Amino acid sequence: MSENGVLFQSRGKVLTVDTMNPAVKKVEYAVRGPIVIRAVELEKELKQGVKKPFTEVIKANIGDAHALGQRPITFLRQVIALCAYPDLLNDNKFPEDAKERARRILQACGGGSIGAYSASQGIECVRQDVAQYIERRDGGIPSDPNNIYLSTGASDAIVTLLKLLVSGEGRSRTGVLIPIPQYPLYSAALSELGAVQVNYYLDEENCWALDVQELRRAVTAARQHCQPKVLCIINPGNPTGQVQSRKCIEDVIRFAAEEKLFLMADEVYQDNIYAQGCQFHSFKKVLYEMGPEYCDTVELASFHSTSKCYMGECGFRGGYMEVINLDPQVKLQLTKLVSVRLCPPVPGQVLLDVIANPPREGEPSYEQFIKEKTAVLNNLAEKARLTEEIFNTVPGIKCNPVQGAMYSFPRIEIPDKAVKEAQVKGQSPDMFYCMKLLEEMGICIVPGSGFGQREGTHHFRMTILPPTEKLRILLNKLKEFHERFTREYS
Repeated sequence: MSENGVLFQSRGKVLTVDTMNPAVKKVEYAVRGPIVIRAVELEKELKQGVKKPFTEVIKANIGDAHALGQRPITFLRQVIALCAYPDLLNDNKFPEDAKERARRILQACGGGSIGAYSASQGIECVRQDVAQYIERRDGGIPSDPNNIYLSTGASDAIVTLLKLLVSGEGRSRTGVLIPIPQYPLYSAALSELGAVQVNYYLDEENCWALDVQELRRAVTAARQHCQPKVLCIINPGNPTGQVQSRKCIEDVIRFAAEEKLFLMADEVYQDNIYAQGCQFHSFKKVLYEMGPEYCDTVELASFHSTSKCYMGECGFRGGYMEVINLDPQVKLQLTKLVSVRLCPPVPGQVLLDVIANPPREGEPSYEQFIKEKTAVLNNLAEKARLTEEIFNTVPGIKCNPVQGAMYSFPRIEIPDKAVKEAQVKGQSPDMFYCMKLLEEMGICIVPGSGFGQREGTHHFRMTILPPTEKLRILLNKLKEFHERFTREYS
């Protein structure tokens, strides 16, 4: 009732599912989808004493290294601690090389505090260190700090760049080529931005290799209904774990040049290389070594993150993007766009700086740093081999070698009877499989349908991050479940 006594009719909500942005409703992100929501519920039920056929939920759905038991790298955390609480600079427990880096970073922060905003593109000395890191990685090929944009993880930079790239309506709408299987960030971002998703399929029979003929097929088909403008590459692959050869990268760059496509290289797993004979080649390095015909013309953005590799520092949300051959006027627009968000998290920038500028030989922290880094990567390589080995002993499961990254993406055979039951429940067959695995064994993995897969095939993605003994238990439980599931529905 109003003040003058007139009774207003009650009105409905202004924001409802029917009135909200329809693009948001199309967004899906399988890595944190219904399976994970149910896993959290099961954890709560276990704490409340509800009896289950398992005593814990093992989450193998996401590449969150520290949540799965990986210990932080000492030197990274020492510098973060010193920057967060500068009084520790007077503590003799901290090595001088950590203090030196902390002092340099703090001097570049407003008021000498990481609680201050930074420049929108990121702290200048951090961008300088990132540029030097890229130069060392790429054998001396120059990197300009002005082409470096620090970000809230790699994901933030990827979405920001896609915002610049997407335009047009109808048949002129921007088409973005993404690998299938893909990391769902891409499909989710394209749905939100209203871009046209153009799928190209990786070759599962050839260890998930990328074939330029498949790219050509995808572009030719897409030109009937949109304007393909962007080619996204994930190397090493997520969820598929393949590592691209140098020849493949050269072929992709030539293709992008021929078809006038903007290249986006997602390289967040660049240290995670396990298979013998495999090596990480950055797209930028290969581009420059192909000569001026390509390095002066092909537009490239490459991305890296603090969340993966040996660091696993997901919660700090640090990352960067390097842009090459970007139109100067567009670069101004990019700088404007990132300024709307003020700046990336400064603790994440600090962490990124230490990754880009680690202890050098002869410094107090060097030996411990190298020991810890090597141990993490060697352990991951061992778990990659273990995962492939155990999965391939199970009839009905086929797992390609995990050459790199942090995941396996095995193909599973699902009996027709189970496929039909899944259809009755309104679920994809691999969602049905993964949900039963969760309810019966307490193992949380992600169905392959959330990443995309060829029609008629079924997969799941599982991270290799759990500690070795827990991973072995997980793999053997999965083996037991698959054999029982196959008997039940055959």
